[in-house]
Amino acid sequence: MSVDSKEKLIVSGLHVAVNGQEILKGVDLEIGRGEIHALMGPNGSGKSTLGYAIMGHPSYEITSGTIELVDADGTRHNVLEMEPDQRARAGIFLAFQRPMSIPGVRLADFLRHAVTNIRNPNRKEGQDLIPMREFRGDLKAKMAELEMDSDFARRYVNDGFSGGEMKRAEILQLAMLRPRFAVLDETDSGLDADAVRLASQSIAKIGGADMGILVITHHEQLLEHNIPHRTHVMLGGRIVESGGPELATELHKQGYERIRVAYPEAAAAEQAMTATA
Repeated sequence: MSVDSKEKLIVSGLHVAVNGQEILKGVDLEIGRGEIHALMGPNGSGKSTLGYAIMGHPSYEITSGTIELVDADGTRHNVLEMEPDQRARAGIFLAFQRPMSIPGVRLADFLRHAVTNIRNPNRKEGQDLIPMREFRGDLKAKMAELEMDSDFARRYVNDGFSGGEMKRAEILQLAMLRPRFAVLDETDSGLDADAVRLASQSIAKIGGADMGILVITHHEQLLEHNIPHRTHVMLGGRIVESGGPELATELHKQGYERIRVAYPEAAAAEQAMTATA
């Protein structure tokens, strides 16, 4: 499978440190708009670190390398020069593995502000939001598409949500914001089999040719309705092997022993990272 897209998110030679410890040790990754990429690897291999680095988390220090957004006309943008909100306005989205709760802020109000800022990147705080009628119509349509009860949007953001509800809220944000590129950080984490299947179906409904998606996962089930164009294996802070969807199937069934044997330097780095964690 391949998608011919000129719009790309390109990570080149990325090194990232957290609290002075190097986690990513030269990551190269290129995702075209409309492509689905799966990123798999053992715990502590650096998968979530890559997601946070792409989004601009301040605790993750980029020591070398680049992250670029390439427009359809070939214009390149240095993502590392952007603040996190600027990255979001430019079309990058991160669905958190463990979303935080925001008591007192209704999900619908949160989404109205976010959608307004994405659709009007130059908006200043205090300027008008997207018209309520337009927003409500869009929200209602997206919730119906995702088979979500309308009362869900009246609840405070992630406050008292179950694990499955938190992930559904993240997917609703993804549907409303329609980013060019989305990083889904273990959206299946903590969910039972039925909830993972529902999440997989929901992501498939809102993906498509307009969105490049990086699915960080340990399990093949989240990919059931989102067959990856490319599967990447991260070990010891590097992507050591890439392949098609069959690689995800192999890793799910057999684990990472073959990968560790095939890439001893990365396996040694993994052991060192685990020892100092």
